Amino acid sequence: MTYTVRDQWQKHYSDGKNFRRLGERERELLAEHAPVPEAGGRVLDVGCGTGELAAYLAGLGYRVDACDFADSAIARAREEHADIEGVCWLHLDIERDDPAPLDDTLYDLVVFRLSVAFLHDRTRVLHTLGRRLRERGTVLVITPLAAHTSAEKRDIALNEDEITALTCGWTSVQHIAVGDLAALVLRGPCADTVATERSVPATGYAVAGALAVVTNEHGRVLLGWSRRGMWELPGGKIEGAEPLDETAVRELAEETGLHATGATVVTILTDAAQGVPRLTAVIRIASFTGTLTTAEPHKFTRWEWHDPHGLGCLGPVFTPSAQALNAVWPGVIPGLPPVHSYPVAVDRPPVPGEPAEAVRLRQAMAQTVIGRGWASSETSVGTAVAVRRGPSLHRRGGHGRRSQVGGRRGGPSLHGCGRQDVQRADVRATHPLVGQPRCASARSSATSCRARGGVGGDVQAAGVRVERHGLDLPGECRRGRG
Repeated sequence: MTYTVRDQWQKHYSDGKNFRRLGERERELLAEHAPVPEAGGRVLDVGCGTGELAAYLAGLGYRVDACDFADSAIARAREEHADIEGVCWLHLDIERDDPAPLDDTLYDLVVFRLSVAFLHDRTRVLHTLGRRLRERGTVLVITPLAAHTSAEKRDIALNEDEITALTCGWTSVQHIAVGDLAALVLRGPCADTVATERSVPATGYAVAGALAVVTNEHGRVLLGWSRRGMWELPGGKIEGAEPLDETAVRELAEETGLHATGATVVTILTDAAQGVPRLTAVIRIASFTGTLTTAEPHKFTRWEWHDPHGLGCLGPVFTPSAQALNAVWPGVIPGLPPVHSYPVAVDRPPVPGEPAEAVRLRQAMAQTVIGRGWASSETSVGTAVAVRRGPSLHRRGGHGRRSQVGGRRGGPSLHGCGRQDVQRADVRATHPLVGQPRCASARSSATSCRARGGVGGDVQAAGVRVERHGLDLPGECRRGRG
């Protein structure tokens, strides 16, 4: 059973089929690593199927949001557990849909039981939901292991390399054997991105290559988990007199199966790799054809699309790839080694597209500003809270001064307030898509407080609360469930 599309799962549950039953060892694992808080707690059960785990968690005292992308599964769950209180059944594709049904709920526990292998962009989804955790909250992944799974069912399981890719961006990881399953207990959803060099030293008098910064219709950027144990952009060495943009286009096709329909040389970066001079051309690609695949499995384990505002929380990233990403989104990855940049493009290509929830959050923010009398018209709102897509997030305030939210310098700054204002303000990112700040207050040091979710973008703008300025922009709605 290696279903890959929603229709197959829809039929599976419509035909009355089930999934692996919850085992006693799994129950013990939940009791040990995710006990119910004394005041009660909230759980998100991702890929809940017919609801056995959700009903069990509700019986322990949790309030549960249980979601699945097959409405036949949700229909059966409602019917089979009609007498269970404290569960909200949600027909939701957690990877592709707008997560509006979750509103701004924060969770004590997020569970992926036998479901994470079916996600394509696993890393992004886990980090996004990790930013919905309360302090000291837990993500629990229970998955079959490839070593204990037959070849025809390989797609339902993870191997050790895939587990490493999934967990390397977390500050606390426990890997526990549960019979033929693996349990991953994850806390702290933002381990800093670390520029990493390859273990094999560069050779020759110099190294020249091109990297493709490819974005899809949602504005997400493509990265591959390489056999070297790090995230990397598509790209490679220049062959002969090959033009720089053609190098990136060729490498993209060879490594991913995607065929670029346009490419722009953004900048040339120069540094050194193990003492060998290195030149890296940064190529922007925003349109392509083909289906994403792991075309060179001896080089890469998998390819995934990542949110730009999460690029600072990935763990190891190949140094030229990290520098190329930082060239397209300045400040998105702090603390990188020095590099010389020689811009080529006069007008940098935009990053088109945005996640499904971005429009809703932006509209909610505008309505809140208008509804509370902070702006007299849509034009005023556009001036006061204008947002430039992407993680740089620049705004101009009433004094005409340009400020940047996140990045390497200073804390969040709104409406043109200067750095001294920020140093005295208690600034915290409250929207779950952004996450909690690294420090509770920016009073002590504006330069040491960086939002845990990386640098925001449209979504971050919708969830920033600044007590000093009296600005409170909550989520679109806050519903009690249970």
